[in-house]
Amino acid sequence: MALIKAADFVAAMPDASQLLSEEPEMESSLHYAQLALLVAVLEWWWRDRRDFFIGANLSVYFSTEYLKNRDFRGPDFFVVKDVDHHPRKSWVVWEEGGKYPDLIIELLSDSTEDIDREIKFELYQNRFRTPEYFWFSPVTLEFAGWKLVDGKYQKIESNEKGWLWSAVLELYLGVEDDALGYFTREGEKVASPQEDAFQEMRRAEQERQRAEQERQRAEQEKRRADQENRRAERLAMKLRELESILTRFKNIPS
Repeated sequence: MALIKAADFVAAMPDASQLLSEEPEMESSLHYAQLALLVAVLEWWWRDRRDFFIGANLSVYFSTEYLKNRDFRGPDFFVVKDVDHHPRKSWVVWEEGGKYPDLIIELLSDSTEDIDREIKFELYQNRFRTPEYFWFSPVTLEFAGWKLVDGKYQKIESNEKGWLWSAVLELYLGVEDDALGYFTREGEKVASPQEDAFQEMRRAEQERQRAEQERQRAEQEKRRADQENRRAERLAMKLRELESILTRFKNIPS
C-alpha cells in the first residue's frame, strides 16, 4: 500500500471554507429585525476596523466528525475578533486557525429556547470556550449574559439600567424601545447607519439655519449701516446748506 505524504493529503482535501451554512430561517419578523439591527449597528460602529467577523444565522463547523454526523451549531449572532474582515459562507473553525466565536448572542424562540438554555450553553462553555454568551427574546424581552471565568460561565451582573457589559465589544448590551442594542461606557446609544445619517442631516440643517440667521443678521446690520450713512449724508447736506445761508448773510452790506 503506497504511503501518502501529508502535503499531498492536505492538497487533496476539499476547501472547507466554502461550506454553505445550513441554518433554518428565523422564527419571526421580530427575530429578523433584531438580528439585522445587531449586525448593522456593530458593523457601522466598527466601520474603520478590518480585524473582525460578524456571523448572522450562520453554521459554525467545528469538527469534521460532527460535520459527518450533522451535529454542528449555528449561533444567531456571533463575533470573532482578530481575523480578516471578509464575507464567509459559514464559519469553519479548522479553516480559521482554530478560532471560535468570542461572543455569541442567541435570540430565544419557542422552538429553540430549550436548546439555547441547555445544549448550546454547555457547548459554548465547554467546547467553544466562548468568552461571552448572551440570550435575548424579542418577544418577552428576557435578557441575560454570561462570561467565561475559570472555564465556567458566570452570570454578568447588570448596571442600574439593566445593561450588561461586554468586554469583547467594549460596549454595553441593553434593552431599549423593546430591542437589544449597544451603548457606550458613557451611556450613549450606539446609532445605526440610518440614525447616524438622520443625525447628520439634522446637524446639516441646523448649520444651514445658523448660516441663514447669520446672513439675515449681516443684512440687517448692513441695512442699519446704510440708514446711518444716509442720515449722516442728510445731516451733512443740511449743515452745508446752513453754512451757505450763513455765508450769504455775512456778505450782505450793513
